[in-house]
Amino acid sequence: MLGPGPLLSGRRAVVTGGGGGIGRGIATLFAQHGASVVVAEVDASRADEMRSVVDVAVECDVTTAEGVAALVDAAGDDVDVLVNNVGHYLFRRHDFAESTEDEWEQLHSVNLLHVLRCTRAFLPAMLRLGRGSIVNVSTVEAFRAAPQHAVYSAYKAAITGFTRTLAMEVGNAGVRVNAIAPDLTQSLQVPYDRWVPPEQEHLIPTWVPVGRFGTADDVAGVALFLASDLSAFVTGTTVHADGGSLAAGGWFRTERGGWTNRPLNP
Repeated sequence: MLGPGPLLSGRRAVVTGGGGGIGRGIATLFAQHGASVVVAEVDASRADEMRSVVDVAVECDVTTAEGVAALVDAAGDDVDVLVNNVGHYLFRRHDFAESTEDEWEQLHSVNLLHVLRCTRAFLPAMLRLGRGSIVNVSTVEAFRAAPQHAVYSAYKAAITGFTRTLAMEVGNAGVRVNAIAPDLTQSLQVPYDRWVPPEQEHLIPTWVPVGRFGTADDVAGVALFLASDLSAFVTGTTVHADGGSLAAGGWFRTERGGWTNRPLNP
């Protein structure tokens, strides 16, 4: 049984996209729990802000091979926790028939290819150490339809298959691989505080089964669980940190206290 105290003491953790939103929440919580944290951040100002929070903040673009190489050089060869957090839908909604191969390539780079590159870069050290936890941040859109974001959804769904299969390959070596699928969470890409006007705030409990939007801290808590020995017997799975939206399956709470799958003004 784990005793009280920091859950990641003695761990070396890498968090991609760790300068803002969910990534910043994860990196900050990991540091508070005793981990030596290395953040990869493409934005120079956000990277600079994180230097007072974590051990190392690297200004680099992990969607490129050069950026991943720079991250590896800065992190060293004793990383035993990797959070592949970077991801983005990039483009405004439009039908797949209107998409281009250039869009596919950009979406592939930011949502799947960097996960493969970073994992391959840091996995050998984990195998050598005989321990490790890899956490891939996905999305609810990997588990349900995402109309007009078909390519984004496809790459996020691929993370699920990668997570499950890699977990089987490396489990006997002491490395666990899991994913988190957020939804309805305030983030850099999804700024609900700007999207929802004051006159609609009373509707939030009708949209979110738990009655509020999620925060970076909500997802960070799940990442901490998956990175720590609290989840020592958990691998190859996805934790749905989505406020119940996937379970709701299209059902919405009404203002009168009931439920409907046919909202008059969704």
